[in-house]
Amino acid sequence: MPTAGHLAAFSAAAFVLIVIPGPSVLFSIGRAIAYGRTAGLVSVAGNTLGTFGLICAVAFGIGSLIAASTVAFTVIKVVGVAYLLYLGVTAIRDRKHGHVSVAADGRRTSLPTVFRQAMLVGATNPKSLAFFVAVLPQFVDQSHGSATTQILVFGVVFAIIAFCSDGIWALAAGSARDWFAHSPHRAERLAATGGGLMIALAGVLAFARRASA
Repeated sequence: MPTAGHLAAFSAAAFVLIVIPGPSVLFSIGRAIAYGRTAGLVSVAGNTLGTFGLICAVAFGIGSLIAASTVAFTVIKVVGVAYLLYLGVTAIRDRKHGHVSVAADGRRTSLPTVFRQAMLVGATNPKSLAFFVAVLPQFVDQSHGSATTQILVFGVVFAIIAFCSDGIWALAAGSARDWFAHSPHRAERLAATGGGLMIALAGVLAFARRASA
């Protein structure tokens, strides 16, 4: 198990990384704006689970292999970018439905579907993979047990902090959407903005690089 000191140091580093708006925040905000608070929180949960999947891959050595392989890393990046583009374009295409209620949106885009979409985005985020491969091992103390176990513990801590922080952003964005929903034209612009954020996020991830060896 990690020492208390290493856990505290990692928690501080993770908090600084997570609290600053980045890819996960932009994605969650985009979904909350496009489909409402509930969909935003479900997106946060799915994205967090997908990100934890990357941490598990790093813990068991797969992440390091992927980060060291140009082909594997590029495949993950292309899949993630393409999927974000698809979600962004879909949100913009369906923007005229932005004035309907969150419940109606839930029927049109089911919450399980939103969750699966978010989990795929989290699992194919190459920037997160690069960060975990480069940073997580630095907090491992070989004298305190299995490195795999320590990385998994760090992953749980990261996931908890990420869910809480991103959830606050999603709730705020969803509340703003509900306020604008009184005007169909404003709601359409919000939905389009959500789609635009996802397309912008795809552009950011397109330039992600592998972690240095």
